[in-house]
Amino acid sequence: MPIYICLSLAVVLLDQLIKYSVATTLPLNTSQPVISGLVSIAHIRNYGAAWSMLIGQRWFFIIISLVAVAVIGYYLKKKWTNWGYGLGLALLLGGTLGNFIDRLRLGYVVDMIQLDFINFPIFNVADCALTLGVIVLILTMIKDEQLND
Repeated sequence: MPIYICLSLAVVLLDQLIKYSVATTLPLNTSQPVISGLVSIAHIRNYGAAWSMLIGQRWFFIIISLVAVAVIGYYLKKKWTNWGYGLGLALLLGGTLGNFIDRLRLGYVVDMIQLDFINFPIFNVADCALTLGVIVLILTMIKDEQLND
């Protein structure tokens, strides 16, 4: 379990460092290309959830995040025979905490990764960890199901 907690903390640290760097060096609502036509670093404030849904529901997201942290923490304490569960949960925990810190401290989430080749919402490192965590958990469950059949 300690390795999974370290991974969660690394995700939070990376997420918060990048958010701080973007917020202190890039003017709000601007972007800079990193790889022209592919990816840019932007600086936006997201007052909602994914795709800016439920804008203005800060306390709802704070409460949901606290519940998620408690549930993920409970399951993360279990001794998993398959490392995929621990990895997926650690990524979910790190991503949840990264965005939770923003909402609690700032009242919004700082987003910065902009994909220029597709019309897709701007996101952050915590969002990447959440998405990757869900993918890892789904693949792990599929693999477990196949082994048990």
